[in-house]
Amino acid sequence: MTTAQIIAIVIFVGVIAVIVTEKLHRAAVALIGAMLLVLIGILTPEQALGAVDFNTIGVLMGMMMFVAVVKHSGIFEFLAVKAAKLSKGDPWKIMVSFMVITAILSAFLDNVTTVLFIGPMTFSICDKLKINPVPFILSQILSSNIGGTATLVGDPPNIMIGSSAGISFLQFIIYDGPIVLIAMVAMVFAFKFMYKKSLVAEPERMNVIMQMNEKEMIRDGVLFKKSIVMIIVVACAFSLHDMLEMKTSIIALSCAAIMILIGKQDVEETIRDVEWPTIAFFAFLFMVVGGLEEVGIISMLANAMMNATGTHYVVLMLVILWASAICSAVLDNIPFVATLIPMILTMQSQGIDVWPLWWAVSIGACFGGNGTLIGASANVVMTGISAQRGYQITFIDFLKVGGPMMIMSVILATGYMLILFGGYWG
Repeated sequence: MTTAQIIAIVIFVGVIAVIVTEKLHRAAVALIGAMLLVLIGILTPEQALGAVDFNTIGVLMGMMMFVAVVKHSGIFEFLAVKAAKLSKGDPWKIMVSFMVITAILSAFLDNVTTVLFIGPMTFSICDKLKINPVPFILSQILSSNIGGTATLVGDPPNIMIGSSAGISFLQFIIYDGPIVLIAMVAMVFAFKFMYKKSLVAEPERMNVIMQMNEKEMIRDGVLFKKSIVMIIVVACAFSLHDMLEMKTSIIALSCAAIMILIGKQDVEETIRDVEWPTIAFFAFLFMVVGGLEEVGIISMLANAMMNATGTHYVVLMLVILWASAICSAVLDNIPFVATLIPMILTMQSQGIDVWPLWWAVSIGACFGGNGTLIGASANVVMTGISAQRGYQITFIDFLKVGGPMMIMSVILATGYMLILFGGYWG
């Protein structure tokens, strides 16, 4: 290894270690790491800015502003009460219904957008039931990452893979959809086992839910109707963004602009509602990961993985599945997938049928986001909102739940891939 590579690894590991200890705010830690890379000369200022995925930043900002306007209509409270009443006020049934809603929405919307929609519902209902919302929040975060695996637009790695490999929206549903359903069912039972004692509410609190009138939750009828229309527009636009030849960040920011215009809410308040510390954290973390990419560490890891398996393509498929999951739990999955894609294309140019490898990357990278608190955007955004509400979810708290869930889902995916492609290469 070169000196630059060693330094980049030390800085990255140091950043992750300090984030885990929570001695400093994670945005500050990521900023320090990014600036060290620039000051030492690993990255130039231009390279540091170039490492930032502004499309992701744009989606985050756009949807945060969008939700900041929409929430004034009362739509989240309306949906919360409606779903809770259909669940008869039973905390367990409410958790499952919210997990299903989150997974479905995440298949067609950005995962961050989904948890921003569902999050306020969760806190509202849990407050009425006088129960801890943390299990609900964790279940929804994990559901958003699993649900996002099902479609081409559900998660950034899928968008990248679909574009490079020419995989259609329908093909993603056909190949990724079944394992998403299997993983969701398994996760529902796992959460039931882990939290069965805490998913209990007093009968009188459940009755309070049943006696609520969801229509009374609507604070602005006109904005409520506009919000419904715009939510449908957002869902359709994200689903059709490839046909529209428009980046998801442009869609998110455009819809936010339209919502601000027609919503007639206080603009300064809307901007203040954006989770700026979260935005900063992601921007600086992209730079830290960019340092690893710049010195060739990510490429070295990917090359080593390819060289180790040789022509044993089933083994290669499983290595890619697990490596994608593990790396995506601690690295942003975008640069990792961006490194793997040209390597798989190179294998394809050499006459190797790489069709199963695309699905290994897709499932592994998306499922891996559940492994740690920094594994996916939805994790960071939702835990940040939870902390603002007074319910702190630490890195270790998340790891205790997300880690086992990720391993379980990838084990299931391993079996699924072997059944689907075990004899593919003959």
